[in-house]
Amino acid sequence: MSNFALRMPESLHTYAKKLAQEDNTSLNQFIVMAVAEKVSALNTEAFFKERAARGSTERFLEVMNKVPDHPPQRGDEL
Repeated sequence: MSNFALRMPESLHTYAKKLAQEDNTSLNQFIVMAVAEKVSALNTEAFFKERAARGSTERFLEVMNKVPDHPPQRGDEL
């Protein structure tokens, strides 16, 4: 486990501390979870960008044209 000093604005520190207390966790754990969430979000974004780059509008339309043209089921209307 790494250890390092973190500089953050006092107002952000105060608010993060308040949120950590409300979450019944330490400020350290709160910050670790916040960083983990951000890393996960960025990894997910990269994954879907890579998948989208392999996509094909032509292939999408081919697949969509195979879907029968039926009215939506009750409750699924827009």
